[in-house]
Amino acid sequence: MAYKQEIITKFYDLHEKLSVIAKELNVNPSYVTKVIQKDCRYIPEKEYRAKISKENRKKSKCEWIRNKRHNDKQLDEYVKLQHNQASKELSYSSEMSDLAFAKWNRQMFRYDKNSSDLVLRKGFKYACDVPKRVCNIINPTQRRVIC
Repeated sequence: MAYKQEIITKFYDLHEKLSVIAKELNVNPSYVTKVIQKDCRYIPEKEYRAKISKENRKKSKCEWIRNKRHNDKQLDEYVKLQHNQASKELSYSSEMSDLAFAKWNRQMFRYDKNSSDLVLRKGFKYACDVPKRVCNIINPTQRRVIC
């Protein structure tokens, strides 16, 4: 009998969840459900909890949309920055460096471990002005491959 009163108090007055009540009292969740459903306040409490849940879902959806828009703005700015950089590197007004060409056409080159250079792969059809070898692609301070 003490369990029943405690279950009713925790559910209706403190608005705790069924699983939390069952865990605290070390009883089966189905027992907690049976006790709660026999009370006359069950239907209004169920409607109240559904309303609160709906409001919480609405708030979390608005927050998710706000975060997504913020992330999309950051992504848009990053894409614009990359586009501007690509436009500068690929523009006809200035000559493209061998390293920039290798970065933009990375699949055409393979890394030569012996010389730390990028070497043009065999089997590609390319123009005569394509660099056959790109030297100095390792950053000496960090000992990392640049592209």
